[in-house]
Amino acid sequence: MLQNQLAIASVSLGQHATHTLPDKISAAADNALQGIEITYTDLQKYATSLGISIIEAASLIGRQCLTDNLAIIAFAPFENFEGQRTPLEDRIAKAQEWLSIANVLGAEHFQIPSNYDRNANGDRSVITSELRQLSDLANQYSPPIKIAYENLGWGTHCSLWQEAMDIVKAVGRDNFGLCLDSFHLCVALWADPFAQSGVRPNGARALRQSLRELVQRLPLEKLFYLQLSDGEHLDPPYSETHPWFDPALQPAHVWSNEARPFPLEKDLGGYMPVEEVARAVLVELGFAGWVSLETFDRRMRLEHNGPQQNARRAARSWQALEDALKRPKAVTGKL
Repeated sequence: MLQNQLAIASVSLGQHATHTLPDKISAAADNALQGIEITYTDLQKYATSLGISIIEAASLIGRQCLTDNLAIIAFAPFENFEGQRTPLEDRIAKAQEWLSIANVLGAEHFQIPSNYDRNANGDRSVITSELRQLSDLANQYSPPIKIAYENLGWGTHCSLWQEAMDIVKAVGRDNFGLCLDSFHLCVALWADPFAQSGVRPNGARALRQSLRELVQRLPLEKLFYLQLSDGEHLDPPYSETHPWFDPALQPAHVWSNEARPFPLEKDLGGYMPVEEVARAVLVELGFAGWVSLETFDRRMRLEHNGPQQNARRAARSWQALEDALKRPKAVTGKL
């Protein structure tokens, strides 16, 4: 039924020091995944392990992915760019370095999450101007690199897909579009880490309305790819006494770092309405592009939980989601 190709973020294939980037690429290819997002930290660690520059490492990784017939769908994440209060020329110079790496990798997209610095400038004209300059920089490559803008659920000035879509329209560049992420859609509207139930009082209605609007007004050509993950029900709920508590991060950011299993991994605590989000985007909207599984599961920090195991988890998760989407849409009070 679905026409989408499946990718995975390299960070979602293992997070122990022994989980190398080449092993992650091999694991993805061995388990019939068709694409990968290369995470900067994974590439940097690989370069350091070999004593070479990150550009040289990018060239080696790009060649391995070609050999393994694995598309590099994105290089990610370029954080806290737009509206930052540091000199723009410094941020542009850093972007140029990252885009050069993306170009050597052969990455189709350059992912930029919405700014989550509490001190960032929220002036929409400033944000638009700076993102337009970034897009024009990426457009100079051949082929042009696409900028995939992601609304973080804890973003300072852009946490909803509607806000991200407004920014995309304002930037007005063909190579500037959206990366939607089910986790961010859910934590912005539906999920509550502080509640025993894990759900906001009006969360079901809010998410339902948002997804209905998404189906009605999101231009398909501006959705570059969809990321999917689940989220664990926090028990006990998040608080200052929670073992993961970090006063430096937003609660949803902590949640994201620790407890995002693959979609529908209910045995690992997954409880978010990933199926509903996927149905809206893949079935009702009809998005046929890349789907990437981006998870941040603390279990991946264990050496024995390596790339092959996590690639198999990803493949099983996608199959379960495909099977769920083949069934008629359930009518429940949950969403």
